[in-house]
Amino acid sequence: MEFRPFRIPLTTRFRGVTERSGVLVRGSGPDGAEAWGEYSPFPDYTPERASRWWAAAMEAARGDWPAPVHASVEVNSIVPEVAPDAAPAHALANGCRTAKVKVGGRDSSLADDVARVAAVARALGPGGKVRVDANGAWDVDVAQRALRELDAAVRDAGLGGLEYAEQPCASVEELATLRRRTPVPIAADESVRIPGDVDDVLRLDAADIVVLKAAPLGGVRACL
Repeated sequence: MEFRPFRIPLTTRFRGVTERSGVLVRGSGPDGAEAWGEYSPFPDYTPERASRWWAAAMEAARGDWPAPVHASVEVNSIVPEVAPDAAPAHALANGCRTAKVKVGGRDSSLADDVARVAAVARALGPGGKVRVDANGAWDVDVAQRALRELDAAVRDAGLGGLEYAEQPCASVEELATLRRRTPVPIAADESVRIPGDVDDVLRLDAADIVVLKAAPLGGVRACL
């Protein structure tokens, strides 16, 4: 195997992070085809959490994939916490019809978030879908108000409201409480980082959707 360290500056700062660093792993699959994995945990991760990222990188570098379930998977564009007039370009850059808009950041007010989401919804137009991601930034009361205003902004743009809100609150308990207070579907992301976390989400009926990320969970097989 070949290991290539990298360090890449971010074009838009995210939660205080200005660059991503890690290691690209070059290997080969069972059929001899070239395969690549990426190891890039955040600097504040514990060795235990980082080890799952390494497992995912090695799975990819070995081409050790389970059998496909779908022939293709739709993806979304990601709109960082930028000014509203800059948001449509991020939403439309790669041809996606669904956009995930970052909200709840330290550098943005709720009014900023609403304006950004509204701009994206208008840019996508009929048939477009908007989801938001707060990365656990809000408490339940703030999240309830924010989702009401964000959902209204999407509806005012002629779309059917928010597709869902990803990790609006930090804890599973908060997600469960919020889910009973809002019609916006709730997705759990950071709340699911080891297999047992899904049990907590199900037990508390805390989410409509679970976001499965291969690297934090230890690879595609671990996700499944």
